[in-house]
Amino acid sequence: MDQLLFLQSELERCQRIEQELQDLYGQSATESIQHEISGMKKQLKEIQEVFQQQTEQIIQSYEQERNQNVSSTPSF
Repeated sequence: MDQLLFLQSELERCQRIEQELQDLYGQSATESIQHEISGMKKQLKEIQEVFQQQTEQIIQSYEQERNQNVSSTPSF
């Protein structure tokens, strides 16, 4: 989660820098920052996918545990 927040803030920072460079120097000077932003977006997407998978696994684990507890509870 920390890595996700870090990458999001870095992405925002790089996008601000990109806009400033475009304003100052035009398109050619911003190509390297655009490449960096693209890489960060890819990393961010990968982390979000892992986070989503982990969340789904936790939910499934909780549901399995809950179902086991319900089935092992004696009925009166």
